[in-house]
Amino acid sequence: MDLDPVPQISGVPTIVEPLCAVFRRHLKAENQKYTPERARVLDAVIRMEGLFDADELVADLQAADFRVSKATVYRTVKLMQDAGIVQRVLAAGGQPRYQMVYGSRPSDLVVRVDTHESIPIDVPELVELRDRVCAELGLTASGHNFQIFATKADA
Repeated sequence: MDLDPVPQISGVPTIVEPLCAVFRRHLKAENQKYTPERARVLDAVIRMEGLFDADELVADLQAADFRVSKATVYRTVKLMQDAGIVQRVLAAGGQPRYQMVYGSRPSDLVVRVDTHESIPIDVPELVELRDRVCAELGLTASGHNFQIFATKADA
């Protein structure tokens, strides 16, 4: 799930609701608890820039001397995905990667299949196309995910 941009005042994003409150509400709806371990994983995700994977989160938490199991990190990332906080990104190589989507603009990507590099792109026309398609179907868009898979062109 991908969310539209949050309201802006003078170009600065305005936080609509604290991220921990969004996560807590989702967990409560799933009959899950907001534990200290999940809070730490959420904090680590907030600090991540760009794409990340669960193993990077584990390493980040261990570097901060916080003990958390790999299974807890993977389950928490899945819960955050279900809550619309992070989005799973298709990437070359099969390793699931994620990006923060809550409170941010849609982040479209070009994925280099040959180098496994993900290059963020900004194509405003995609938002217009998405909204037009949804309007024609009588729907309201809640976000989108656009990825191009590419390799270096032969010269």
